[in-house]
Amino acid sequence: MSSITAEQFRAYAIARWRWVRRQFDDLDSLRQRLDYQTYLLAAAGLVASVLLGFGDLVTSGPIESRQAEDMLATLEQVLPPELHDNDLLQDVRGVSDTGESGLGEVPVYLARKGGEVTAVAFKLSATGGYSGPIALVMGLRADGTVLGVRVVAHAETPGLGDKIETAKSDWILAFTGRSLDNTAPERWKVKKDGGDFDQFAGATITPRAVVRGVQKGLQFFQRHRDELVSPVIGGQK
Repeated sequence: MSSITAEQFRAYAIARWRWVRRQFDDLDSLRQRLDYQTYLLAAAGLVASVLLGFGDLVTSGPIESRQAEDMLATLEQVLPPELHDNDLLQDVRGVSDTGESGLGEVPVYLARKGGEVTAVAFKLSATGGYSGPIALVMGLRADGTVLGVRVVAHAETPGLGDKIETAKSDWILAFTGRSLDNTAPERWKVKKDGGDFDQFAGATITPRAVVRGVQKGLQFFQRHRDELVSPVIGGQK
């Protein structure tokens, strides 16, 4: 920019600043103008947008890092360390499960030992809870036996339905060792409905939803077992 152009710009900026100052010299008059509220709302919206964008920029990294830590902590509860020597968070495969199951694209964490898939874990939603879906993480051996199930999110009634958490009771541990081979289809129910699994006093809906969710997870694995655990010649799956 030449010195003359810079001088012109400076003069223009000063003139505009003086104009703005004059508008605020008489606030009462400014407030009477029809466009005052419009500009005020636009300025407030702009400031809010900038602050929200800045906040998202600053917090998105730490939030993702914390979510990864939480997921790894859960995976370590359902995938015993002796079954894998790989980085669970980095060994993930998307499995498409469309159709009646409604599961859609499911990220499956693969546990490998010496390169071979020994177990898998995945997250799914158990529908039919008293207060909405219940998010589960299931760990399964390559043969389809449950290694562990954990509830990672729910909105069930405190003191009743929240016994599905390991922090409140050991009820969820009853699924460990179960499979579609050692538990007949009609036994995947709470005892009140003629099945194998306890219900809670005053809260049957929640455990009933979790039992159905675990069975659905086992059926999902059964449908995709070959593509998840079968060895592939020439490299990892």
